[in-house]
Amino acid sequence: MDLPYLQLEGITKQFGSFQALKGIDLQIPKGEFICFLGPSGCGKTTLLRIIAGLEGQTAGHILQAGRDISTLPPAQRDYGIVFQSYALFPNLSVADNVAYGLVNRRMPRAQIRARVTELVSLVGLPGSESKYPAQLSGGQQQRIALARALATSPGLLLLDEPLSALDAIVRVHLRQEIKQLQRQLGVTTIMVTHDQEEALSVADRIVVMNHGVIEQVGTPLEVYREPASAFVADFVGRINALPARLAEGGAVQIGQSRFAGAHAGAVGSEVTVYLRPEDVLARAVSPGEAGVFEARIDAIEFLGAYCLVTVTAEALGATPLQVVLSLNQLSERALAVGSHLPLKLLPERLRVFA
Repeated sequence: MDLPYLQLEGITKQFGSFQALKGIDLQIPKGEFICFLGPSGCGKTTLLRIIAGLEGQTAGHILQAGRDISTLPPAQRDYGIVFQSYALFPNLSVADNVAYGLVNRRMPRAQIRARVTELVSLVGLPGSESKYPAQLSGGQQQRIALARALATSPGLLLLDEPLSALDAIVRVHLRQEIKQLQRQLGVTTIMVTHDQEEALSVADRIVVMNHGVIEQVGTPLEVYREPASAFVADFVGRINALPARLAEGGAVQIGQSRFAGAHAGAVGSEVTVYLRPEDVLARAVSPGEAGVFEARIDAIEFLGAYCLVTVTAEALGATPLQVVLSLNQLSERALAVGSHLPLKLLPERLRVFA
């Protein structure tokens, strides 16, 4: 079996009495795009800085391509890094910024010029070599920062919230370009982000972190559809959280309604049921169909092509429920605040946590 390209073993970080990282173990295959996702203060940036050698771990080991880099200074580690703040040299031209790492390696000038031209074209800014950072937009500066990080053909690319300083449209466009570039080059990439949509759209796997530990590692679909903890369910995407009790045979009782399942736990114990808004079906009732209940619309939030509709249903108790409806569904059925509509939950999509 192939060894992982990057291996973290028991990475712990202590800041005085505060433990920022608590024994992190992670294996990253070569060529994978990984996202560290979590709220502010969860330890994701600290972990990235430890991988880069910009911060020392209190305990644990890091292996890259089989080489122990745990105590090596940053200059002796094989990576390129892009920061949130671009960190370009304002007094250097685009060409000189991109060439910075190559000049330090004493490459021949002709080779440096060719590599700079290649990279500036690769990030979509051909002909901008003579410009200075102040003459570029935020999105263009981040592209140049990316070109500089890739200049030395590193085995590992580290991205520390590279898009958070950009406006929404540029952010969406650039994240797709970064993903395409990563696929094209096949470089192992770790990106730190607190933006769930960003992580879901670009990552091969997501590492969800909270309070210095890893809550879940999985593909975007696994993390979204099969959250491993209440925190992951609550943090990634929109979710309904409904108080419930466990019933006989692994079923779950929400208000007056019972839903079959194989949920573990003592009968009668209190649990919380998590359910995505899109897993509540708004549909016409078929004669005699089980599991259909009536709900009243309390609020409609317009989100472009679809709306997030808040409803309450006696059958599920007093807890409000969010449902996704398209504009067409709303207009075709003349639904408005105060309207009633039949709904059905998908029992197989219920996630139950104590």
